Amino acid sequence: MSASEPAAPAASPEFSRLIDVRQVEGLSPTLEANAAERAALARRFGLVRIDTLTARLDLSRKDRTVFVSGTLEASWVQTCAISADELPVSVREPVEVRFVPQLTDYAPDAEIELEADDLDEIEYTGTHVDLGEAVAQSMALAIDPYLTGPNAEKARSEAGLTAPEDNSPFAALKGLKPGG
Repeated sequence: MSASEPAAPAASPEFSRLIDVRQVEGLSPTLEANAAERAALARRFGLVRIDTLTARLDLSRKDRTVFVSGTLEASWVQTCAISADELPVSVREPVEVRFVPQLTDYAPDAEIELEADDLDEIEYTGTHVDLGEAVAQSMALAIDPYLTGPNAEKARSEAGLTAPEDNSPFAALKGLKPGG
């Protein structure tokens, strides 16, 4: 891309629910992804499909910080990491997020110390935050990338694979007996 070409617009989130930070106080929205949004999120997260995605949230604000708390409920189908069987998953997860104004007083390569409370912060610019994208990210954190199902051991054995614990540096010590 040359300097004279415009940058491609950023892809919009699959499950976007913008809300004005000046109007959040006391709101308790329920967000529910429709079929098209769930299909797009399933592609993004590498799932077979997402059957349900709902979040019940409570919002509050202090200055320009927006506090979001609530519950995420979702069900999806993903493939077993070993056997490729399709496995149904259901979750009910707490959602705790803070939207904070984007910092402007640090250099791009500067180190920033994060505290435990900072890990659920999402920076924003302007006057709107995207609750839907925050819910989508919360769901992504609930997905087990190494999920295995009941046929995993059989598939592992048939493929001649060993269990992960058999490949550790200490696996050879299993056969040793004390005093022998």
